[in-house]
Amino acid sequence: MSVRKKAAVIGLGHQALGDHLPGLADSQFAQLAAVCDTDPGRVTAQAQQHHVPGFTDIRSMLEEVRPDFAIIAVPHHVGREVIETCAAAGVHVMKEKPFATSPAEAAELTALCDKAGIELMVTVQRRFHPLYTAAVQLLEQIGQPYLVEGRYTFHCPDPAAGWRGRASLAGGGALVDMGYHLIDLLIWYLGLPDRVLADMSTAAHPDTEYDAEDTALVHLAYDHGLYGSLFISRSAGPKTEHLMVTGPRGTVVIERGRLRLLTPDGQLIESLVREPASPSTAAAQIDSFCRVLDGARTNPSGPAVHMAHAAFLAAAYTSQTSLSPADPKEYLL
Repeated sequence: MSVRKKAAVIGLGHQALGDHLPGLADSQFAQLAAVCDTDPGRVTAQAQQHHVPGFTDIRSMLEEVRPDFAIIAVPHHVGREVIETCAAAGVHVMKEKPFATSPAEAAELTALCDKAGIELMVTVQRRFHPLYTAAVQLLEQIGQPYLVEGRYTFHCPDPAAGWRGRASLAGGGALVDMGYHLIDLLIWYLGLPDRVLADMSTAAHPDTEYDAEDTALVHLAYDHGLYGSLFISRSAGPKTEHLMVTGPRGTVVIERGRLRLLTPDGQLIESLVREPASPSTAAAQIDSFCRVLDGARTNPSGPAVHMAHAAFLAAAYTSQTSLSPADPKEYLL
């Protein structure tokens, strides 16, 4: 890959500043070519800092810069329009999760990408982190899993703030936002559950009006005998993130920065630790995407994979107990 690909970053919020821009700076195969945001102040600041042109209009940026791909980190309800604009210009897309705000939107975006002939990768960076990929090997050592438990919590002072407090804009609350990471790990490691039942709450701040859940408890089951639950809350501290998978030969505990293999009675067999390095993980995903664009690698986080996430979320939000399609193997990588 002799010529580095040109990348544009659309949306200059926390995610872009903390992950995507540093990731491009560390990338082997891509370089920042332009930035775009609706806020002129943000555009000016980042354009000057990175010595690239800045835009407040996406179409103008795509016409003038002609990037190879765009990294999209915008509010959930804006994502569809931005993808449509990039697809019309034949520009490939890396999109911050979630893929879509509903199953119908997910299906339409999948068809759109196919028709336009563009690649789209959702930025679930845990798939490109060494500890999470190492977990695949450890899971082989515990036998057929029969129990999975996930928890992702932190305390947000105001869950009603901005567009994230409105389900119509965000597509949901804690489950579709934070919970997307746990759902992605669950589907990656274990496949799509056959049954999902969820309870959700907006009771953490009774004096504030919002309808995007601050807390969700999801019960799930697989026909082959695996059961479990996910607890996600953006109102309940302390900050915690882990996924525990138990089989007859032990338990694998997957946490941010730490991976453990335990005996059936909980004794430590093996522990792997890695200091947080989010930009390097972002760079790894960007480089992987460049390889996908060159045809050297299949897309591990493309639209077809994230249709499974949409099915999971739809079942949780509509209180359906069965997922469709029923065969989870269709979504296994």
